[in-house]
Amino acid sequence: MADQGRRVALVLGTSAGGVGRHVAMLAGGLVRGGHRVVVAGPPSTERAFGFAALGARFAPVPISDRPRPIEDLRAIRALRALRGAHAVHAHGLRAGALAAIALAGTGTGLVVTLHNAATAGGAVGAVYGLLERIVARRADRILVVSPDLGERMTRLGAGRVEAAVVPAPSLPPSGREPGDVRRELGTGDRMIFLTVARLAQQKGLETLLDVVKALREARGDAGPVPGGVSAEPADGRGPEERAPEAVFLVAGEGPLRGELQGRIDRENLPVRLLGDRADVGDLLGVARALVVPSRWEGQPLTVQEALRAGTAVIATAVGGIPAMVGEAGLLVPYGDIAAMRDAVARVLADDGLAGELAAAAARRGRGLPGEQEALAAVLAVYTGLS
Repeated sequence: MADQGRRVALVLGTSAGGVGRHVAMLAGGLVRGGHRVVVAGPPSTERAFGFAALGARFAPVPISDRPRPIEDLRAIRALRALRGAHAVHAHGLRAGALAAIALAGTGTGLVVTLHNAATAGGAVGAVYGLLERIVARRADRILVVSPDLGERMTRLGAGRVEAAVVPAPSLPPSGREPGDVRRELGTGDRMIFLTVARLAQQKGLETLLDVVKALREARGDAGPVPGGVSAEPADGRGPEERAPEAVFLVAGEGPLRGELQGRIDRENLPVRLLGDRADVGDLLGVARALVVPSRWEGQPLTVQEALRAGTAVIATAVGGIPAMVGEAGLLVPYGDIAAMRDAVARVLADDGLAGELAAAAARRGRGLPGEQEALAAVLAVYTGLS
């Protein structure tokens, strides 16, 4: 790699998922390239991602997921120690804004990658709006995971905005056969529709439950099928010709688990919350499609994983999803329950369509950028700070 021996600081806030994995990928790759790397973030991120084991120096900094004035002042003081680095690369809006305040007037180059949109309202939303303006006006480069984020930063006065490269890590093969996976899941012959998401507001999981309920209601007087949902074909075929039953699996944990499980139980929906799973590759291998009902997404790792696995995608047309999925899935407006219900019903009932989408996903997956492309992209940005 060019420019070896640079001192690079990577800054992140609270993370248990994609942002932390991305920073770990960058840290490991930069260290292997001969760069001196320090990662600054909450101690929980070091425990989760092991930056020190990758060869980086870890500096504990209390960057939380929400505004906390006392902790934020401590974080700003701690981040001032990064002055003199060739590049400080902050990940996330709060980490970026705190780094921008800490490094103001120091001449230290600041890069900020925005991985998520600020969706909160009220007082918290107003604070996030202020943080966006700080990042837009003070960061030397802003990398964004979706076109809408780039447009917003440009409107707020950002001078240099570019597309971020955030690849999903490769899923290691487990060696398990699909039949073994199905037996472990207890799904029988039902078609599996998979969602991989944190059980949180952004992920739109209440819409997923609405879709499952709507599939049942679309059957009219046929009523629900115990343990599964069967889609009514659009051509009016009889019960003996209906599509196979479906079960909806959700892999992930989060604060909405109790609320979601309560509704699943009350309405007897064929939805199972699996909790966090290490075998996402196996789940994708037996899924008819990945269903993404999110309010917003940037470059979701789970969608990349589905494409690489050759799994069809049914998703909301938000953020960076349309550019990533292309022809490899069915995209619907966020919150349009009828449109998503129809998309699921089509994939459930039509083997030809499901096969075409799976083949398109595999083609799309082969063209996705990987770790080397991501490292080359950030090194080019760091070099441009000179």
